Amino acid sequence: MKIERDASLQPYNTFGIDAKATLLAEFASVDELRELLQNSEVQVLPKLILGGGSNVLFTQNVEAAVLLNRIKGITQTPEEDGKHVLVTSGSGETWHELVLYTLEHDLGGIENLSLIPGTVGAAPLQNIGAYGVELKDTFVSLEALEMATGNVVTFNKEQCGFGYRESVFKKEAKGQYIVTSVTLRLTKEHTFNTSYGAIQDTLAQQQVKELSLRAISEAVCHIRRSKLPDPAQIGNAGSFFKNPEIALSMFEMLKAQYPGIPGYPVSPEIMKVPAGWLIEQCGWKGKVLGKHGVHKDQALVLVNYGGAAGNDVKDLAYEIIQSVQDKFGITLTPEVNII
Repeated sequence: MKIERDASLQPYNTFGIDAKATLLAEFASVDELRELLQNSEVQVLPKLILGGGSNVLFTQNVEAAVLLNRIKGITQTPEEDGKHVLVTSGSGETWHELVLYTLEHDLGGIENLSLIPGTVGAAPLQNIGAYGVELKDTFVSLEALEMATGNVVTFNKEQCGFGYRESVFKKEAKGQYIVTSVTLRLTKEHTFNTSYGAIQDTLAQQQVKELSLRAISEAVCHIRRSKLPDPAQIGNAGSFFKNPEIALSMFEMLKAQYPGIPGYPVSPEIMKVPAGWLIEQCGWKGKVLGKHGVHKDQALVLVNYGGAAGNDVKDLAYEIIQSVQDKFGITLTPEVNII
């Protein structure tokens, strides 16, 4: 068990922010995780679990034991109905690698979630979603180690309390559990979801004659690559803000003032408004402020062009929030975990 002291976190966050951790170690099994948590140096410090580091912005050195999740392995169990398969993945697997596994085995349900960055263990924490699909749609259960006791506990869908980019692990259970595996219920008989975003147009451009899981996945990957910068080239954490949900009455009032405002019904009374559109209307898209800024192709993405401090990006985020509030009366909420 190797523990590094005063370790740089720059390789472990997609923003590429150079913060230091008091301690840094990795675990590849539940037993290794238990051993780390029983270490006297680790015990006296707060703990921060990192997977892909794709949903975090470091604004300071981290006075904590940062534990890197490397639990791997994917297994499947057919269900008796012959139409579904339970797929269980180690929480340290890369999410997109799990998607590729399901495509290889012709199992449907998460193809619309292709190319979302991060690990499997992080997926249920914020109920990841894209192109009309959320993790909760296929979620069965997860196992998590309770840090206070070292016991492994199972959470079903209801116990996870999923909402829009929300779960119990971001609220009342925050900081108490470390996800070790996730189980999804996937289909062998497929229903394709192509109604959201530019999927249908992209399939047409790619001259897809017959729908398949792989065709949808490739279309989603194409769209994401065209909109979102590669963190290996420009530091970023993908979409920085959640799409706000507002009352239908407020949306109709804004529609009268801004006829081009897009919206998607969440319920008869609630509309979801794209945060990127709001930010772009406030003039932020493509703005460069020294070493950081807003991406030229996607106003939802804040970027580190190299050498920016985490606080630079944080300050920019809150300037954007204020400008959207001033113009539209809508309060944006960061999706990224600011530390």
